[in-house]
Amino acid sequence: MARTMPVGLTASATVAASSANLGPGFDSLAVALSLYDEIIVETTDSGLTVQVEGEGAGQVPLSSEHLVVKAIHRGLQARGVSAPGLKVLCRNNIPHSRGLGSSAAAVVGGLAVANGLVAQADAEPLSEDELVQLSSEFEGHPDNAAAAVLGGAVVSWTESAEAPRYAAAALRLHPDIRLFSAIPEVRSSTAETRVLLPAQVSHHDARFNVSRAALLVLALTERPDLLMAATEDVLHQPQRAAAMPASAEYLGLLRRYGIAAVLSGAGPAVLALTTERDLPAEVVDFGAATGFTVRHMDVGNAVRWNTGVTAGM
Repeated sequence: MARTMPVGLTASATVAASSANLGPGFDSLAVALSLYDEIIVETTDSGLTVQVEGEGAGQVPLSSEHLVVKAIHRGLQARGVSAPGLKVLCRNNIPHSRGLGSSAAAVVGGLAVANGLVAQADAEPLSEDELVQLSSEFEGHPDNAAAAVLGGAVVSWTESAEAPRYAAAALRLHPDIRLFSAIPEVRSSTAETRVLLPAQVSHHDARFNVSRAALLVLALTERPDLLMAATEDVLHQPQRAAAMPASAEYLGLLRRYGIAAVLSGAGPAVLALTTERDLPAEVVDFGAATGFTVRHMDVGNAVRWNTGVTAGM
């Protein structure tokens, strides 16, 4: 039986956005980005109050169906404790439905803020490996979740299909690589674009992507001069292009300028990886003219959680 935590415990967590796939690394490679959501929680005597500020305000459920709330309860359950009631505040900077890992951030942030509570209830906080496992169970794949947990660039994998065991390892991103995001106003859900992907692919296409994914690990860590070839993909980006023509056009323009550009996750955001300090002015101007907000991004940090934070609600 779960132990009930006392009323008045507070905790907070900060979690980064992420860009997954990075071209050929489908459901495996990802990098955290310097856009952060903050979650603040307080235990109360009963009920649930959810407040959302920033991205998603007025659009996400303010109930137990909220992803952050689900993740908090899962984290508490994993340590055999429960809260009589919760007050949850989400301060969101990560755009929703753009391919920037907002759902993974919500789950990882919820699990992390649960750590801040259980640490005050004489229970062991979830480890990094456990955070990756539990958050990936929500997501169904570990790439965004692992990047949000570990920060930086990651490679992730699934060890068993029947009862999936998810794992991840950090990559040392080459210091010369600079990241630029191009975020449109239009939205696209991962579920909507995954249905565009074929259930089977040819041996030729599989072989191509395996070679590029292997090359991408080298390019990200030691040989950024190989980024253009390493970010080529034939398994998911061409198939998604029809659903997001503006993103496909902008991605193509970036690559014609010699910039290693990829869809960020399932899109419609685009991520550019380069060793140049800035993108060409023509590329930035075209993005702005076609509805993209183009900006430099630092590499995101690992999720952080704290205890005893004043909720301020």
